[in-house]
Amino acid sequence: MKTPLLLCVGVLVLSTAAVRGSGTDVSLIFPPPQEIQHRAGIFTFDNRTPLLLPEHPTKSDVLLVHLLTADLADFHGLAPHSRRTDRLPTKGRFVLLGTPANPLVRAFVQEHGLRLPAKAESYVLDITPRWIVVAGSDSVGAFYGLQSLRQLLLQAGAPGSVPCVAVRDWPALPFRGIRLYIPGENNLPFFRRFVANFMALFKFNRLILETNACVRFDRHPELNEGWRAFADDLNSTQRSRPRGPHGEFQDSAHHDAGDGGVLEKDQVRSLVAWARTHYLDVIPEIPTLTHTYYLLTRHRELAEIQDAEWPDTYCPSNPGSYSLAFDVLDELVDVIQPRLVHIGHDEWRMPMDVCPRCRGKDYRLLFAEDVRRIVQHLRERGVGAAMWGDHLLETVRKRGSRTWRRPDGTPYRVPGALSPEQVRELIPKDILIFNWFWGDPKNDSLVQAFGFRQVYGNLRPTIADWEKRRRLPGVLGGAPSSWAATTEFNIGKDLLYDFLGCAELLWTGRKPDPGSLAENVWAWVPTLRRLLSGRALPSEKNNPVVPLSLASVANAGPVLNALHVDLSALQQDSLRQGNRRFRLVSEAGAKVVAVTTAPDSFPDFPVKVASIPVGKNVNSLIFLHACARPGRNDKAYRMIYNFHDTAELLGWYEVVYEDGFVATVPVRYGVNILEWDVRQRLGSDTWPQGHTGSPQGRYCYQADPVDCSAAPQQQPITFFAFEWPNPRPGKVVAHVNVCAARGFTDYRGKRTAANAILLAALSATLPRPPEAVRATSWPNAGN
Repeated sequence: MKTPLLLCVGVLVLSTAAVRGSGTDVSLIFPPPQEIQHRAGIFTFDNRTPLLLPEHPTKSDVLLVHLLTADLADFHGLAPHSRRTDRLPTKGRFVLLGTPANPLVRAFVQEHGLRLPAKAESYVLDITPRWIVVAGSDSVGAFYGLQSLRQLLLQAGAPGSVPCVAVRDWPALPFRGIRLYIPGENNLPFFRRFVANFMALFKFNRLILETNACVRFDRHPELNEGWRAFADDLNSTQRSRPRGPHGEFQDSAHHDAGDGGVLEKDQVRSLVAWARTHYLDVIPEIPTLTHTYYLLTRHRELAEIQDAEWPDTYCPSNPGSYSLAFDVLDELVDVIQPRLVHIGHDEWRMPMDVCPRCRGKDYRLLFAEDVRRIVQHLRERGVGAAMWGDHLLETVRKRGSRTWRRPDGTPYRVPGALSPEQVRELIPKDILIFNWFWGDPKNDSLVQAFGFRQVYGNLRPTIADWEKRRRLPGVLGGAPSSWAATTEFNIGKDLLYDFLGCAELLWTGRKPDPGSLAENVWAWVPTLRRLLSGRALPSEKNNPVVPLSLASVANAGPVLNALHVDLSALQQDSLRQGNRRFRLVSEAGAKVVAVTTAPDSFPDFPVKVASIPVGKNVNSLIFLHACARPGRNDKAYRMIYNFHDTAELLGWYEVVYEDGFVATVPVRYGVNILEWDVRQRLGSDTWPQGHTGSPQGRYCYQADPVDCSAAPQQQPITFFAFEWPNPRPGKVVAHVNVCAARGFTDYRGKRTAANAILLAALSATLPRPPEAVRATSWPNAGN
């Protein structure tokens, strides 16, 4: 069942206007199709447009029509009906979706000579002013053709209109995944939207879900109770992971999986069924041996280091470890019914020779035997296995063991890698290896030489030599990862660039240009924000937008030498972005409101500018702002107990109501603001490869880029439109204050660099007159 957004007709023009308005080439379909031919004309839906079905449709035929009907109703204000028929229309417009198993599709393909690619998951999309036809080589291909049509509708300049194109398309690689934590109960609606309106939309086909003890266990309810206690302890003590008994560095806790809570089995079955409806193969990641806090919270007796506060590794010499692990595997396999289970096995970090059962043994043999036992148990259930491969390579985990040091300097040994001989002789080769150590291309060849199939785990679009490496025998594809709770904020803030870049890598087989990818992300973010949040902003509902004046409070510009900001090319007076209208200061002298986080360094600028007049009952306020310099936005998992402060707080707006109430609106770098000259850096590719935690500042999820330069090619200036919905509709906002943060520190306690917020315009979205929308008569749908 589709979650309705109830977007108003015409709102989707906004999504690409800011980018395409500056002359940037943005893909109409993303990832870009293998072959696309642009034609003259458009196809325009209306409520009389029939969606054709054969007289005896298959489930796949019905699903495609159902999904398109839901999309048109939810996002475009249209409700055409399906029509069953045994022949193609000779006149009038129509839409047809399916495979050649559908007799109508087969007749159209033959009549018009369409060439379907002879590849799995491929499709043809044929659009003329008279028809839209999606013909898939198989049911998956037809589904992906529908996703391309959805994209054209979402990015169209007018509601229900799509440009005429001829597309032939197919994936370069068969494994196109995203790795997530299983969502918590409050985030199940977001998860469903993410599956339907991101993963399916951009043609991913694998969903790796780390489960831990986030699913109700009937055999071991103590694991659910212990999981809640574990997560609550770390969050309440404001820690992202526990330490060993002598301060040893343990595995990451992953306690934000399931938001630290537990889902009922029926809830898990429902989300798995939803994923499969969208042609996503669900692969549960059920950590074994390592990262097994979830097994040991109430089974300390099975831990390798039993005096740890929260043990992270079970003892592979204790038979009880397998009794417990197999019970959990069986129960999760029964619920999820997967074809493949990811068994973890990365980052074996506990001190060696502390456990009395394992002391003196070859830890490499312990590791190999543990893998074999778990893989064999899954085989008996008819299920395959995948695992992280770091302990199979001496180039990654060193030979035999490694020496680490406790905080007091005392050395201790932790397990290293198996020898090449042990890998060849002891590790089953039907295991799918997740290669997250692809920063060194030689590791790919080592995995391949051992005889494993592999996918690139923690994949990022910065991977080097992609076109060559993806062709290595045994490489099936890849999956970027999220290592924080599955929430709209975390994924929106951190991961859209990586996820979309990997979609292009895996579908097209080509590495995206960083600048082009960034522009495509900019073009998609406004639409994705609506799709993933499940709501439209007030300005996106065609409510009237009124520009407010900053002339009385502007205090800086056009050139701010101390901040190295040059706004001399800033546009004058009025500016428009879709339905949003802004009034820039046109008088000579000051152009923007500026507040600084470091008044000692920049004494010409205040830390607060008060009383920007509003005096209106508003549905929202729209701040057109930028910062002077790049800030910090670290990945959310750096501070699990406080995701929001992984993005630097530059300041806030104080919205003051007539009754004296004050609402505070945070301004965070990489969330709702970027620097004014960010476009000059979009084409750089300087992020470290293979590292999941590097900062990002290529887009901001909650604000839309607006080209504000009178000469964008010579002197680009970009500000960001951040719309804040009023939580008190009907109450008059008196004025707004702009405040800079002072002394913000990051998760390491490091104070961030001096910066400034630059506010160029402020607009208000007003209530819509009641007569703007009214009931209508329904046209004859042709049924």
